[in-house]
Amino acid sequence: MRLPVLFFLLSTAGFAQSLDSIQQLQPVTIQAYAADRTLEEVAASVAYLSTQSLERFSNTSILPAINTVPGVRMEERSPGSYRFSIRGSLLRSPFGVRNVKVYWNGLPFTDGGGNTYLNLIDFNSIGSMEIIKGPGGSLYGAGTGGVLLLNSPSIRKNQFDVQALAGGYGLKRYTFSGQLHSEKFNGRILFAHQEADGYREQSRMTRDAIQADLTWLLSSKTSLSATFLYSDLFYETPGGLTLTQFNQNPAQARPAGATRGAIEQQAAINNKTPFGGISLNHQWTESWNTTLGIYASRSDFLNPTIRNEEIRDETNYGARLQTEFVFGKEKEGKLTFGGEYQGFDSPINIYGNSFGIRDTLQTSDVLTSSQLLAFAQVEYQLPENFALTLGASLASVRYTFTRSYPTNVDAERELDAAFSPRIALLNRITPGLTIFGSLSKGFSPPGLAELFPSRAVWDMEIQPEQGTNLEVGVRGHRFRKSLEFDLTVYRFKLDNTLVIRRQPDNAEYFVNAGETMQRGIEAAVTWHPIRNQKTILSDLRIFNSYAYNHYRFAGESDFAGNSLTGVPPVVNSSGIDLTLKRRFYVNLTSIYTDHIPLTDDNTVFAKESFLVGSRVGFRTPIKSHALDVFAGVDNLLDKTYSLGNDLNAIGGRYFNAAAPRNFYAGLKFSVSK
Repeated sequence: MRLPVLFFLLSTAGFAQSLDSIQQLQPVTIQAYAADRTLEEVAASVAYLSTQSLERFSNTSILPAINTVPGVRMEERSPGSYRFSIRGSLLRSPFGVRNVKVYWNGLPFTDGGGNTYLNLIDFNSIGSMEIIKGPGGSLYGAGTGGVLLLNSPSIRKNQFDVQALAGGYGLKRYTFSGQLHSEKFNGRILFAHQEADGYREQSRMTRDAIQADLTWLLSSKTSLSATFLYSDLFYETPGGLTLTQFNQNPAQARPAGATRGAIEQQAAINNKTPFGGISLNHQWTESWNTTLGIYASRSDFLNPTIRNEEIRDETNYGARLQTEFVFGKEKEGKLTFGGEYQGFDSPINIYGNSFGIRDTLQTSDVLTSSQLLAFAQVEYQLPENFALTLGASLASVRYTFTRSYPTNVDAERELDAAFSPRIALLNRITPGLTIFGSLSKGFSPPGLAELFPSRAVWDMEIQPEQGTNLEVGVRGHRFRKSLEFDLTVYRFKLDNTLVIRRQPDNAEYFVNAGETMQRGIEAAVTWHPIRNQKTILSDLRIFNSYAYNHYRFAGESDFAGNSLTGVPPVVNSSGIDLTLKRRFYVNLTSIYTDHIPLTDDNTVFAKESFLVGSRVGFRTPIKSHALDVFAGVDNLLDKTYSLGNDLNAIGGRYFNAAAPRNFYAGLKFSVSK
C-alpha cells in the first residue's frame, strides 16, 4: 500500500498539513516559533487544527482529529488513558504524555517533572491547536519529541451553548458554556461532564471539568488574560492482554494469574487538578511587545494498580517571559527573546494494594525538579523573497530525591546546561509556492517518571537524549486555493535514546539504548473543488495525509537495524466532507495503520488496521439561535484492534483492545446576541 499512496501524493505535488485551512474565511495566523504569519510563511513543519477539524468526529476526544495529521499519533489504552507522540516519541511513554512539550494559551501545561495530564482538558476547552514536529528547543526548551500549542476558543460575541451526546458502551456527555464579548472584556465559562462504561471490563471513566477564560483590555496598550481549569478525573485501568487472551475475549480485563487481576485490585486512577494562569501583555511601542505569564497547579493523584497503590501530591508552578522587537526600515526583522522557569514538588507514598484496599506503607519519598530556560530568536527578510530564522536556547535542569522510609536517602542530580540551536531558511518562489529547510538540535532530559519509575528506585545512570533534525519542505496552493499541499522530508538522529524495560513483576524502568536514526516523509493534500452556497451541493472537501516512517535502532545498539518500537512504518488517512444546501453534512474518515513492532527485538507486532468512521448531521440557524443535530459511527467495519499497546511488556501482555463498531448521537444548541 505504501508505493501507490506515495506516488499519488507526490504526483499531486505535496500536501496540506493544515488539513482544514482551505475552509478558513481569513488566513490562519500561526503562532509557532512566534511566527505570527500564515502557514505558508513559516519555515517549520507545523500542523494546524481548528474547531472545524476537531468537530468532524464525536466531540468527546481530540484523538481522531490528531490521528489525521501525518507524523502524529495519539493512543487510548482505555477511556481517559491517552498517549501522544510526534515522530516516534511514544517510545518513552508507557502511559501519559512525555517528551512532548505542551502549552495552553501560551503557558506551559507540561509540568516540571516532564509529564502532561492531557486527559484533564475537556474537548470543548480547545478551540485550535498547533503541532510543531521535531525539536523545538530553540524557543520551547527541553524536548526532542515536538511541541503542542493549545488555545481556548475565540470569543467574538455573546453566546450561550448547550450540548449533549450519548453513545455506545455507556457514553454520556453534556456541556454548558456561556461567553461575554465587549470592547473592554471577553469571558467564557464552561462546565463539562463526560462518562463511559467502556468496552472492556474495568474501563469505566468519569470527568467533570470547569474552565474559565477571561481577558481584560486595561488600556490601549495593555491586556490581562486569565485561564482557570479544575478537572476531576477518574478512570479504571483494565491492563494489557496476551495475544491469546486478546483473540479469545478482547473485552476482558487483565485476568488473575501469578498475580491478582485488574478487577480484583480495582486498578484505577483518580486525578483532581486545579490549574491557573495569568498573562500580562504590554505594547511598549509600535515595535516593542512583552508578555509575562505566571501559572500554578496542584494534582492530587491516586493510583491503585495490580502491584501497589501510589499517592502523589504534585505542586507545579512557573513563569514565562517573552519579548518581541520588530526592527528595520521596512520592518523586515523581528527579535524574540525571553526565559522560562518551572518548579515541581511531589511527595510520593507507595502502599500495598490488597483487593483494592490500601495496605502497609512501602516507601515514602519526595521528588523535586527545577528547570530554567533562556531563549532568543531573530527573523529577517532577505532579498529575492528569502527569510532567515536563527534561534537558540540554553536550558538547565536540577532534580532532588529524598526518601524517609524505609531508609533515609538524599540524592541530587544537576544536568549540564544544554545548548539547542536552530537555523531555518524559507523562500517564496511564487505567491502560491514556498520551500523551506531547517536544521535544529534538541535536548531531552529524563523526566521524574523515568528517574523514579514504578520500580521505585532512583536512577542516577540514565542520560539525557540529544538529537539533530534536518528537514526540507514545500507547501503552497493552486487553483485559487482549491488545492493546498505540503510535503516534508526529514532525518532525525537521536543519541542516548531512552527506552522502557520491565521487571518480571511488570514494574518499568528506563535505559539508554544508544543511537536511533529516524527518516521520514510526511505528506497530505486537500482539494476543495466546491464552495458555493447557491448550489445543492454547497461544499465539498477531500483530503489525504500520509506518513512514511523509516525508524531504526542504529550505532552500537544491541538492536541495531531493528525497527523502532511502537512506530508503524506507514500511516495513511483520507477524508471527505460534503454539505447539502448549507444544512445537511456528512464527514467520512478512514485511517490505515501499518503493523507496529511491540518489542525492541522485533519479535512481536500488532497487526495492521483499517478504520472507518462517519458523522452526519443537520445544522440550521433559527434567528439568533443555532441548532446542530448529529449522529455518527466509529469503527464502521467492526475491526478488532489494539489502540494502545504496552511496549516490551512482561508475560506477553501487549494489547489493549479498542471498542468494536459503536454509534453516538448528539445535539448542540446555541443562543447568541
